[in-house]
Amino acid sequence: MDKNGLGLLHVYTGEGKGKTTAALGLALRAWGHGLQVGVVQFMKKGEDYGEILALRRMGIEVFQFGSGKLITKGRHCQDDVDCAKRALDLSSSMLRSGEFDLMILDEVNVALYFGLISIGEVLDAMRQRDRGVEVICTGRNAPEELRKYADLVTVMTVEKHPYDEGLEARKGIEY
Repeated sequence: MDKNGLGLLHVYTGEGKGKTTAALGLALRAWGHGLQVGVVQFMKKGEDYGEILALRRMGIEVFQFGSGKLITKGRHCQDDVDCAKRALDLSSSMLRSGEFDLMILDEVNVALYFGLISIGEVLDAMRQRDRGVEVICTGRNAPEELRKYADLVTVMTVEKHPYDEGLEARKGIEY
């Protein structure tokens, strides 16, 4: 941990809604206090996410690495692997650069679960990061190795969700 008290690794995982939202809430808090924030999104592509539009208006660059296609475990193509590798390469570089106080690796847990990247590569990036960089890894199915290495693990659970009653995602609320 750096003298400014930063340098912890957070993992936000679980089946419940709100992992990315929680991470971006922390980004908003950090930015409000003058910290430099970086966001790399694994497996996501698109300008229509309201929170991404807001971050970019604030001057926070968001890097997206996704094919734009829905993939499932065991049913991905080389393009999906290539996108995840590029996301990890950029994340590693940003983590080592000394330019960021907070880095969000959004959906990195899912990329790990799908086997697009390896846990060894992600843990190497965490170990080699600049001292004092706070990191948040989001996504369902966070591997046990990452959970053990983390300083904080939050598991989002679902008790009830309007999707179960047929409500579709709403612009401004779910995206």
